[in-house]
Amino acid sequence: MEYVEPIRSKKQIEAIKYYLESRSLRDYLLFVLGINSGLRISDLLSLKIDDVKGKDRIVLREKKTSKIKDFPLSDTCKKAIQKYLDNIEYQSNWLFKSKKGDRPITRIQAYRIINRAARSINIKEAIGTHTLRKTFGYWAYKNGVDVTKIQKLLNHSAPSVTLAYLGITKDELDNVYITLNL
Repeated sequence: MEYVEPIRSKKQIEAIKYYLESRSLRDYLLFVLGINSGLRISDLLSLKIDDVKGKDRIVLREKKTSKIKDFPLSDTCKKAIQKYLDNIEYQSNWLFKSKKGDRPITRIQAYRIINRAARSINIKEAIGTHTLRKTFGYWAYKNGVDVTKIQKLLNHSAPSVTLAYLGITKDELDNVYITLNL
């Protein structure tokens, strides 16, 4: 399995959102919900319309850990959900319904969607479905959220695991020493 990176540029995030929204509201919602929730792709793809329609929170049991995940939806997520639901015909309860029957899209299809969007805006780094989760953690960290809180949100065993997972580089850590200048 290829090691993927978070998206470290807000301009790139906005460009991907624009690209996806202009092509498919389903794919746009997948990206928006992924980068704003930190859910693993298996948990994202298992969501049903009833899990999000008219809701302020998502509550689910994580497939990997079997732990209950309960979190509020941001305004960005609520708007993306509403826009998507306003523009689909309810033929299925799957939130990310496949065009190939009454089932969600596959992990492979989700990978293709995210990778194609990234390549369309000239992102060269390795990008995949896990990029969504890593982007959530990375931007939480960049916005000043304590690493132990991110560790808890992502169910990691230690802060060092979380920092490595987020791709916090030695240069970024060294920059703390260089810029502090007390």
